[in-house]
Amino acid sequence: MATYHIETYGCSSNRGESREIERALRDGGHRPADGPEDADVAILNTCTVVEKTERNMLRRAEELSDMTAELVVTGCMALAQGDMFAEADVDAEILHWDEVPSYVLNGECPTVTPDAEPVLDGVVGILPIARGCMSNCSYCITKFATGRVDSPSVEENVEKARALVHAGAKEIRVTGQDTGVYGWDNGDRKLPELLDRICDIDGEFRVRLGMANPGGIHGIHEELADVFAANEELYDFIHAPVQSGSDDVLEDMRRQHRVEKFREVVETFDDRLDHWTLSTDFIVGFPTESEADHELSMDLLAEVRPEKINVTRFSKRPGTDAADMKGLGGTVKKERSKAMSELKMEVVGEAYESMVGETFEVLVVEEGTGDSVKCRDGAYRQIIVQNASDRGVAVGDFLTVEVTGHNTVYAFGDPVEEARSDAGGVDGDSVERDDRPESTASSA
Repeated sequence: MATYHIETYGCSSNRGESREIERALRDGGHRPADGPEDADVAILNTCTVVEKTERNMLRRAEELSDMTAELVVTGCMALAQGDMFAEADVDAEILHWDEVPSYVLNGECPTVTPDAEPVLDGVVGILPIARGCMSNCSYCITKFATGRVDSPSVEENVEKARALVHAGAKEIRVTGQDTGVYGWDNGDRKLPELLDRICDIDGEFRVRLGMANPGGIHGIHEELADVFAANEELYDFIHAPVQSGSDDVLEDMRRQHRVEKFREVVETFDDRLDHWTLSTDFIVGFPTESEADHELSMDLLAEVRPEKINVTRFSKRPGTDAADMKGLGGTVKKERSKAMSELKMEVVGEAYESMVGETFEVLVVEEGTGDSVKCRDGAYRQIIVQNASDRGVAVGDFLTVEVTGHNTVYAFGDPVEEARSDAGGVDGDSVERDDRPESTASSA
């Protein structure tokens, strides 16, 4: 679990990206620091509108690099002129904004704090169903903070979900360090039952299942796939981080699965569902990863073709066993990460290209940049509707859209029928509302 500091410069688009980064980090259990000096990682979201701005960005990056243990630079200058930071001898990781959360999370499980309660953020309800995990991954520091899985009862979690729906939630995000092992501490695997019960709650809403390690869900993958097939409320979406295509590396990582178990989970969902989204993660450059191991990961990615892929370069976390291993050079990790990221964009781009011309039922989950909104289809793929206010489209609406184009990692859609909404909401429901401030915004 890390503390982070985000600084954002430039336009509203950059501020929106920083909010997405912060949302992902908070969902992963990381927390904002009081300032850069107290942060485990500082994130600088840059602008490059004029030469003076470039100089300001370089100067601020130098300052942050001296203040914190780790600096990530993203935003316009990072993408357009990333080499300038290396030339200025700034020690920083240069990343596209949507790569930042997975880099900071470093392949670790998300962390749920002991006092975690449901949170309603707009129309999105966050439902932590358990704390802790059953894994002992050699690279993960999170386990030191959370310990073994501790699962509240199905009834307790269902009541929390019902309160979220009554308070106006249209999307419930079921979260945990490893949702697949929910109930193991009580001698039973309860995730399928819990999801079934949540879907039985009265109301029109969708449910997204959070990260589930392949080793955790393999024992229930057939029953779980049947629950998905039976409930339209569930997004047909699974986040199962494989981390490597090499069994040797998985053994060194002390992961609880091997590649064949991951394949069996994927094949079962392929059999049960007409279309679904597989999200997975790869750690590139683990200390024992050979070139042949890396190629096995590349082959697995090309074979299963996930529609959402997080690529993370390995970095050591203090106190973990992997931190004592002799690491690979930064150049090797960078080259392997670049190769996998290029394949990722090819695979994801093909998936979104296949959507063009098709129509989908979507839920509007949040506002985007300008006059746009972000929607999710039944497989949790992101579709952007522009000029939303002119079209009478608002957050919380359900509507049908035709996909007209894509931008590799998300699609653009036009409404083909009038949106419908259900105000819902019951006063007095016991649900915490997320009132966190916007990411730090500064003027360049």
